Amino acid sequence: MKTIQIMKHSKLWFIISGAVILLGLIMMIMNGLNLGIDFTGGTMLQVELGQTVSVEEVKEVIGAFDLNADIVHSGVEKTEVIIKTKASLDNDERTEVFEALQAKYNLDDKALRGAEQFGPSMGEEIRNRAIMAILIASVAMLIYITIRFETVFGIAAIISLVHDVLFLLSIYAIFNITVNSSFIAAVLTIVGYSINDTIVVFDRVRENVKREKNKTHAEIIDLSITQTITRTLNTSVTTLVVVGALFVLGVPSIRQFAFPLLVGISIGTYSSIFIASPVWAMVRKRISTKGSYASK
Repeated sequence: MKTIQIMKHSKLWFIISGAVILLGLIMMIMNGLNLGIDFTGGTMLQVELGQTVSVEEVKEVIGAFDLNADIVHSGVEKTEVIIKTKASLDNDERTEVFEALQAKYNLDDKALRGAEQFGPSMGEEIRNRAIMAILIASVAMLIYITIRFETVFGIAAIISLVHDVLFLLSIYAIFNITVNSSFIAAVLTIVGYSINDTIVVFDRVRENVKREKNKTHAEIIDLSITQTITRTLNTSVTTLVVVGALFVLGVPSIRQFAFPLLVGISIGTYSSIFIASPVWAMVRKRISTKGSYASK
C-alpha cells in the first residue's frame, strides 16, 4: 500500500481546524451559545392529549403564545406531550396555554399532568459536573498515556481532545444549534471515543519508532496512519451508520442526542489522524534530534 502523505499537508489541517474554531469563538462572543431550557430555566407543561398528535400540530395550536417551545412525546402510546419553553410563565399564562389545547382536543382538567416553572440551577450543575468530568478524564488519560507511551503522546492526545470539544462547540455556535443536557452527554461520549482512536494510532507509532530508526518523525506518522487507517475508518463508519439510523428514525429527544454524536465521532476520527499525530511529530522534532526517541 502506498504511504498516505499526512504530514506533507499538516499545516492545511491545522488551518482548517483553526478557522472553524476561530469562527465559532467569534460567534460565541458575539451571540453566545443557543442554550436550551436545561441551562436557562423556564416552564414545563405535561399534557395528556388522549391521541397521538404530531409535534408540528401542537406547535400550531399554541403558536399564538409565541413560546418557541421544545415539544416531545411521552408515554408508551405517545399520547402525552411535554412542552418546554424558556419563557417564564406564571400560573395564569400556563392555564391559558393548557386551555388552548383543551379546546382543540376536548380535554378535561385532569389532562394537565404537570405544570412547573424552574430556574437554571439544574443546568448549571450539569454543566459544572460535565466540565469536572472532562478535566478528571483528561488528567487520568494524560497519566495513562504517559505511563504506557511517553509524555509527548499524552500532550498530543489532550490537545486533540480539546480540539474536538472546541470544534463541536464551534459547529453549534456557527449554526445556532440548541445546547442542552443531551449535548453534554454526547460530549462525554465523544471524549472516550476520540481517545480510543488516537491510542490505536499512537500504539502503531510507538512500534514503528522502534523498528524504523532511519525514518524521520513525519515519515513514521505517515507510515503508522497508513497501517491503521482502514481499521479507523471501518470502526467510525460502522458507528456512524448506527448513530445515523437513530438520528433519521428516532424521536426528537433521540435526535438531540444522536446529532452531536454524529458530528463528534466524525471530528474525533479526523483529529486522531490529522491533529493528534502531526502534533506528536512536531513536538518530537522540536525536543529531539532527527530519528531519536526516548522510550519509556
